[in-house]
Amino acid sequence: MRYVLFALPLILLVALVSVFAFSIDRDSSLVRSVLIDKPVPQFALPPVEGLDVPGFETASLTGEPTLVNVFASWCIPCRDEHPLLEAIKAETGVRLFGINHSDAPENARAFLAELGNPYDAVGADRDRRVSIDWGVYGVPETFLVDAKGVIVYKHVGPLSPQAIETELLPALERIKG
Repeated sequence: MRYVLFALPLILLVALVSVFAFSIDRDSSLVRSVLIDKPVPQFALPPVEGLDVPGFETASLTGEPTLVNVFASWCIPCRDEHPLLEAIKAETGVRLFGINHSDAPENARAFLAELGNPYDAVGADRDRRVSIDWGVYGVPETFLVDAKGVIVYKHVGPLSPQAIETELLPALERIKG
């Protein structure tokens, strides 16, 4: 009995280390959203105060494909991702809407004034309720919505050139059909 009590913590430690070892090289951007292939949630976001683009709502996400990017001025990866969003917009012409996550309007305006504003619309999600409805884990996150208002792709974390080339652009081509 004494040996069993001595071995139990060792067995638990080995099991825990095994779980971590098998998860260590897992790509965290491959979080499958339960909203994939489902209509976007019902919401209405006001514009960021003082920004020269409108807010948006559920109905705004129909008619043509739209890339929806969740960002915040305090998010360092958002800053790194921003030039890629500008390039996607310039190269594809896809509509690009932003959900400004938990941010003061003056900070969001300063962020976009400094880095440029590629967004056709930016909704202020100060209380994070819309982000929660979209299943956002953190910022940045990017969604591709088809012309019917259905979420067809989600990327968790900052977009990379590789993710854009191998995942996002093919998904965009599929829905443009």
